[in-house]
Amino acid sequence: MTEAARKAKLDELLLGLPGVTTRKLNGLDAYFVGDRMFACIEGIGVGLRLPVATATELQFSRADVAPFKPGGTVVSREWVQIRSEDPAGFARDAGLFRASLEFVRAAPRR
Repeated sequence: MTEAARKAKLDELLLGLPGVTTRKLNGLDAYFVGDRMFACIEGIGVGLRLPVATATELQFSRADVAPFKPGGTVVSREWVQIRSEDPAGFARDAGLFRASLEFVRAAPRR
């Protein structure tokens, strides 16, 4: 699947959520609520920011979830990457995308 097809599928899934916008950040397609990024396409996956406990549990319970490492560097314990060769597979994680959006929206400013 091409990067353009992956972005089109994620646009379809995410841009209908309240307040979500998309733009490039450091060369990657990213999704924002307000001015805060909650998801980012990288390779065959999408990075999501979630509470540390949720991110850790996902990494231990699912083979398709790993630490998010854009450019080979781990971003933080709050970020995970959900990998899928078929972008249509991201639809099954719609609840995680919404959880990420709400987590970022409610997180205190740093």
